Amino acid sequence: MKAKLNVVETLLEALPYIKKFRDEKIVIKYGGSAQTSEVLKQKFAQDIILLHTVGMKPIIVHGGGKSITNLLNDLGVDTKFIDGQRVTTKEVMRIAEMVLSGEINKEIVSLLNSQGGSAIGLSGKDANLLEAIPKDFENFGYTGTIQNVNPKVVCNILDDGFVPVIAPIASSSNIGHPGFNINADLVASQVAIALNARKIVFLTDTKGVLDKDMNLLSTLDINQTDALKENGTISGGMVPKVDACVEALRGGVKKAHIIDGRVEHSVLLEVLTSSGIGTCIEL
Repeated sequence: MKAKLNVVETLLEALPYIKKFRDEKIVIKYGGSAQTSEVLKQKFAQDIILLHTVGMKPIIVHGGGKSITNLLNDLGVDTKFIDGQRVTTKEVMRIAEMVLSGEINKEIVSLLNSQGGSAIGLSGKDANLLEAIPKDFENFGYTGTIQNVNPKVVCNILDDGFVPVIAPIASSSNIGHPGFNINADLVASQVAIALNARKIVFLTDTKGVLDKDMNLLSTLDINQTDALKENGTISGGMVPKVDACVEALRGGVKKAHIIDGRVEHSVLLEVLTSSGIGTCIEL
């Protein structure tokens, strides 16, 4: 009986959040271990389908850098990074698009559908969802910076009751251009702004933003982030994620979350409980 009561208590705790976020758009950047572990893949898919079933509108943006690097190595194609960002030659661009828009995107779509959902995959090239220009062509090649987001196709997919799954490949205004490889964190941020999303959630391989004693900072004010970067508390790979959160918040998104994707059902624990499990950043 106690176990059954615990289930009821859990449902009752989630109820206010289900009501609060019903019909709201939630952009989720999917990456890290959650994207590579077979167990975590299943748990993530269950989380998304539950959110969708109770009336929320999840939008998935995914990365796939490790898979791109693995295939490049298998094919004997050189790849290099500058300040943690991939240099995308024309050959690398072809492979990146094949991996992101093909292999990974369709795997996520199939995973969501296997859990009883209805997902549709697309890349930024579809209906000119993402339009970009070179970040710095001389140094980074076909690595791009988003210039415009055309959210109509995503809105149509949501209105028809599907879960959109977006690969971070952007189109160019130039005819015959191969397109651009875009950082998935930045794609998530820009998509969230364009869709007027209520929340943006980043899955990572850490608990969230940590202080210098490695303790979780469960809440952060947007104005604190610059100081934490300056004193080195926020460093390395956490910097672009925090920057993407700040960009989304300044663009109108109400809350940004950085959570540990290695924890089973991390999305549900962050969105549907009062305590959450990661770092929540807000204005």
